[in-house]
Amino acid sequence: MFGKSVVLCSAGLLSAAELGCLVQEEDTGRKESFQAEWKDLSLSTRPEEGCSRREVDDQHKETFWQQQETRIYHLPYQRVLPLPIFTPTDLSAKAERTATPPQLHDMLDFEEALAGGTQANGLCPDKTAVAEITKELPPVIPPSRPSFGKDGLPRSLSRSISQEAQRG
Repeated sequence: MFGKSVVLCSAGLLSAAELGCLVQEEDTGRKESFQAEWKDLSLSTRPEEGCSRREVDDQHKETFWQQQETRIYHLPYQRVLPLPIFTPTDLSAKAERTATPPQLHDMLDFEEALAGGTQANGLCPDKTAVAEITKELPPVIPPSRPSFGKDGLPRSLSRSISQEAQRG
């Protein structure tokens, strides 16, 4: 038994390889022989699609054609992201609130004057309390629950409440 391997190189780089095995046995006493050969592994590299170049110069009658082999780039592997996605702002580091600028004060005064002299706090001036609205509505009656139990049969006192709940 011996291993058979064929390696093809082009331009100093591996382009194809075949690994195989050959097994031979001979029994001269019985006049028998056995031979088996199989291919274990077949590797081949091919040029990357779309990574070829062809140049033709008709004036000088020259042609140049080039293909490149596939290159594999391994990116560095990290378990965590290099920067946190979200960091809450540190409120203690903020400076104290500054005074409102005078231009903004003038705008606030102008808006207050447009509101008719009342403080514009976003509330409706003729607001009605919720209790007054609900007292005009009819009373809410909860839906009645039908009894699906068997009428006329006494309940067993030996059963516990949990057994009743499990049985429905």
